[in-house]
Amino acid sequence: MDYTYLVFVLPAVILSMAASYMVKQRFARYNQVLSKKGISGAQAAELLLRANAISDVRIAHTAGQLTDNYNPGTKILNLSDSTFASTSIAAIGVAAHETGHAIQHKVGYGPLALRSTLVPVANIGSRFGPTMAILGIIFGASAQSQGMLGLAQLITDIGLLLFAAAVLFYIVTLPVEFNASRRAMNILRETGTLDAEELSGVRKVLWAAAMTYVASALTAIGNLLRLIILSNRRNRR
Repeated sequence: MDYTYLVFVLPAVILSMAASYMVKQRFARYNQVLSKKGISGAQAAELLLRANAISDVRIAHTAGQLTDNYNPGTKILNLSDSTFASTSIAAIGVAAHETGHAIQHKVGYGPLALRSTLVPVANIGSRFGPTMAILGIIFGASAQSQGMLGLAQLITDIGLLLFAAAVLFYIVTLPVEFNASRRAMNILRETGTLDAEELSGVRKVLWAAAMTYVASALTAIGNLLRLIILSNRRNRR
């Protein structure tokens, strides 16, 4: 039995499943609670952008459910089918969260800039890093010469470094997402878009969403630690 999976990966996977279930449940619950002012997610985003003197961000409608995102490269705030036209407090909360990213971009929030820089290498690292590391470990286990062992270790190390870059992306994402949610709550309160009762529901939705990012980061960290341990275990043989 591979105890490294049970110790480092399985708990994070379980947390990820629980967080995903929680965010869907909470969004569904508060998606039934219509805002007292009757504004949609898109209207809320437009209002909050104006309140922060942001005029160069375009709000667009994108397909899907909870596929909302802000693209700092194109300055487009994409709101999904479940958010764009919905007048629920859940939709407004999600739209406000994405607006929070636009505000981060405007003020030059450091972690957001760092995350944007990491995107290319993180994409490569998450796609090829684990595979290279595992192939190196397997190759090393069957190598019959020091030369082959050295090559296997090189492949493993490159894979681990690439995957570490992806893990760093997940870690940097945490303050970005938590800060965006905090900004969302503040601007919704300061602009009077939602009242205290409505904000309580939005906080629950955004907290559940934040836990999905925590779970993703923990899963990535667990997988990296597992690969490092498996590599070190092979080297001791």
